[in-house]
Amino acid sequence: MRRSIRQAMRRKVYSVEVEEVIPTYNPFYYKPLPEEITIRQSEIEGLGVFAVVDIPKDTDLGTTHINVPMYNGLIRTPIGGFLNHEDNANCVLDMIHDWDDCQIYNVVTRRKIKANEELTLDYNV
Repeated sequence: MRRSIRQAMRRKVYSVEVEEVIPTYNPFYYKPLPEEITIRQSEIEGLGVFAVVDIPKDTDLGTTHINVPMYNGLIRTPIGGFLNHEDNANCVLDMIHDWDDCQIYNVVTRRKIKANEELTLDYNV
């Protein structure tokens, strides 16, 4: 057994170079936060999601929640965890995938969002 460990330790390590690791479009690729937004202290409640730059109307900012009933749970991403409630919200949830046992929701801007403005959802909708 010792001999096989020593032989394994002497093996050369090879690396493979690729031009692109992540495909241009992949609905299952998860990115914690898009470059257009950040999380910081909110005047509404605790922490909130804020625009770093102006964001156009109807911009899909990524996945907020993944509902997986077979695991009795809702997976919440950083975006979904820090979007605060406001009656006149500037974002909405859009169900992008609906399978028998799984739903994926993305957040989409309802209007143009200015830099440093907090992104909000109406929790009652």
